[in-house]
Amino acid sequence: MRKVILCVCVILSTAFKPVSAGESGTANSEARVENYISSVYNQIDFSKCSRLSFEAFDKAYHGYLNLLDAGKLNAAKEIISICDFSLSSAENRLWIIDLAAKKVLFNTYVAHGQGSGDEFAVSFSNRNESHQSSLGFYVTGDTYDGEHGTSLRLAGMDPGFNDAAFDRGIVVHGADYVCDKYVCANQRLGRSWGCPAVPAKLSLPIINTIKDGTCLFIYYPDSRYTKNAYWMNKKATIPQTALYASILPAALTAPKPTRTIVQYMSHGKIDSVKEVHQPTAPALPLGRTGIHHPCLNYL
Repeated sequence: MRKVILCVCVILSTAFKPVSAGESGTANSEARVENYISSVYNQIDFSKCSRLSFEAFDKAYHGYLNLLDAGKLNAAKEIISICDFSLSSAENRLWIIDLAAKKVLFNTYVAHGQGSGDEFAVSFSNRNESHQSSLGFYVTGDTYDGEHGTSLRLAGMDPGFNDAAFDRGIVVHGADYVCDKYVCANQRLGRSWGCPAVPAKLSLPIINTIKDGTCLFIYYPDSRYTKNAYWMNKKATIPQTALYASILPAALTAPKPTRTIVQYMSHGKIDSVKEVHQPTAPALPLGRTGIHHPCLNYL
């Protein structure tokens, strides 16, 4: 009888292992971040372009949040560029998204390196002269005029995976082999020496949109990268501005209309009067309003 009781106690003790407050808090925090990322993804308007997979966006946005929190990105430009190299090069596999407006700015072709594969990219490298693409997160820099016209420098942020990008000359540039005509003739895009090359006719507007400190992510479900990627695996936090927006009443953050009377004068006399409703000056960025909210003490 004692043996039976002892066995039952052991089973119960292992089945109902207590969860510490710290573990519970971490799980709740991670769940909030995942819910936030899902919410952002679901608000993006993909109606006029191909739909980016949630898996690629989820991983890209995790890294984006961590790079932003670390001060690596230009906070004034809420733009993320995602290259999904799990797709055929004959597909529009580059998405440039305005995160503030939840709008896709560009969805177009992007080339991978000659050494990475033919129609599909399957191999990746950080080595010079490999002519392969490099996976991971990049921060865009400044522009210069080179062999391919205006080009955009990239700083690789993932040690061992793409941190040699600057020295390798991996940049965003336009190329004539990135176009419908080349795809129709070859069933794939032309290939670069490792650069994420874009259509020549779109290169300048793309570069001007994403230059100066925005995030670019080259995605592929590579097990070694997925396991070791620092920015993607680091626990992310929800931006403070998003926290304010989620708890403050809309009346405190939304611009309010004001009534303006416009008088049209003719020969020194009022000819007509028009009432115009105009918005007030834009509200201060959330987090800088100086508004105290008791809920903030518990976030």
